[in-house]
Amino acid sequence: MATLLLTNIGKLIQTRQTTENPLSGEDLKSLPSLDNAWLLIDQDTIEDFGSMSTEVPRADEVLDVNGDWVFPGFCDSHTHIVFAESREKEFVMRLQGKSYEEIAAEGGGILNSARKLRETSEDDLYMSAMGRLEEVIGYGTAAIEIKSGYGLTFDSEVKMLRVIKRLKDTYPVSVKATFLGAHAIPTAYKDNRQDYIKLICDEMIPYVAGEGLADYCDVFCDRGFFTPQETEFILEAGWKHGLKPKIHANELGITGGVQAGVAQNAISVDHLEAMSQVEIDLLKGSKTLPTLLPSTSFFLGLPYAQGRKMADEGLPIVLASDYNPGSTPSGKMSFVLSLACLKMKLLPEEAFNAATINGAFAMEVENEYGSITKGKRASIYLTKPMNDLAFVPYAFGSDLIHTIIIDGEVWDRK
Repeated sequence: MATLLLTNIGKLIQTRQTTENPLSGEDLKSLPSLDNAWLLIDQDTIEDFGSMSTEVPRADEVLDVNGDWVFPGFCDSHTHIVFAESREKEFVMRLQGKSYEEIAAEGGGILNSARKLRETSEDDLYMSAMGRLEEVIGYGTAAIEIKSGYGLTFDSEVKMLRVIKRLKDTYPVSVKATFLGAHAIPTAYKDNRQDYIKLICDEMIPYVAGEGLADYCDVFCDRGFFTPQETEFILEAGWKHGLKPKIHANELGITGGVQAGVAQNAISVDHLEAMSQVEIDLLKGSKTLPTLLPSTSFFLGLPYAQGRKMADEGLPIVLASDYNPGSTPSGKMSFVLSLACLKMKLLPEEAFNAATINGAFAMEVENEYGSITKGKRASIYLTKPMNDLAFVPYAFGSDLIHTIIIDGEVWDRK
């Protein structure tokens, strides 16, 4: 198939001529759209779009969508979808009143996932991750970042990154890989954390970068994990080998993660459930993107990030799912939008922008994904007609998407 023309689109969402910068302030509130539209796809690329009242181009195949709405695919810039097993037993422990730290002390949490992953073959990891990737594609995600971090040994971290690379090579969505060897201190190094940090910097990072297994280097900079000083040391090692920084910051407290991220020119600092005006002002003077993960707060019962305040302060906020087995066992971005609106008081337009174009910037794929723009990848999804854009976050339990198109091809939702 060479060209595909979608006609009679009820509303074509996120139509932009250019996407040069992440959106903030009043721009974050603006979600341009086109009523009664057509969209022309040439193989895997958006060729053009316009109003049905103008001249409609010819195409090899024409699909009359009869008033359906068309959206660009979500850009989910923070996930951990490669893991060995789910952790529903810890879910019950939380229901019994145990804290994140107490569960970790009893062998749960990240170290539990690491232990199980070391015992799981690469092929089995790949097969289970395939299912999760296909699941989120079915939810409308077209670009995704996937982190390692459940290995915590040289061999297991590399095994995870090889699985991510196989996903990238197999599936038509954009997959970015992040090395997160500094997710936790493994049990074997609990009395000598500096040796583990040395292993990360002297052995893991050079190998991962040399083999082209990751785009980014991440550190869990928070209470009980890595200090800001350790974080900067690790990220500097990543920079030396071409791995750009990202940081898990301020999930469990105000612990200096934002400061470390800005100092290292991190692409993003993610979580930010605990923030003061100091961190907000620091981000305002930087290019580091604040990424909010409301599903984590929902599942763990943590305070929600101050999305409304950050948006009002002019920060280019990003929304992502944090899909992982322990704190967010869901990659449904439409539910992330609902939480952002309900719990962070974002407007629907702000939430959509944060989960599409700003998410694309957080993965450095803004020239290919995040909006309906000529020359970008034709990765979109269709819904039935709605009265208002707000219906998507409003109807939080409904599956509104009925058709997925990835790189110009209809995706079979299994």
